[in-house]
Amino acid sequence: MEALSHFTGAVFGNPAKAQDLVIWQAVTRALLVYVVLLVAVRVGKKRFLGEATAFDAILVIIIGSTASRGILGNAPLGNALIAVIVLVAFHWLISLISRDWPFFSRLIKGSATPIIKDGVVLHASMSDAHMSPDDLDEDLRAKGVVDPAAVAEARLERDGKLSVVKK
Repeated sequence: MEALSHFTGAVFGNPAKAQDLVIWQAVTRALLVYVVLLVAVRVGKKRFLGEATAFDAILVIIIGSTASRGILGNAPLGNALIAVIVLVAFHWLISLISRDWPFFSRLIKGSATPIIKDGVVLHASMSDAHMSPDDLDEDLRAKGVVDPAAVAEARLERDGKLSVVKK
């Protein structure tokens, strides 16, 4: 058991002394973290890396921070990897609950905001979404629309992108 401890210490470095990690230890840690993250992402739901919602973006930020601490030796590698796996599992559970309970989904992920209805711009909704007229014009142009009157419905989706249904 002591030999295994010595081996893992030599390969992964002593997490109490991050500044003492040599380059090959950091590389080994990075590769291991990469493999664990790849497996965790494949086991988790596919959408969380697709900029789906703030809920998903938060997970990506926390995983990146946690994984980097493990790679650089600022936290024990095993603890960092376990934390990443627990975060992905918890995200998966919250996503599962959100799938089946619309109220919970709206609470966690938010909901779309109508911006244009039957060609009429809903200025109060734009204001609530902190969307300027220039933002709306830019988003409409990106969808090939010049005049809001040509829009049957436009919604600011949960991911912050404008979806447009033309008349």
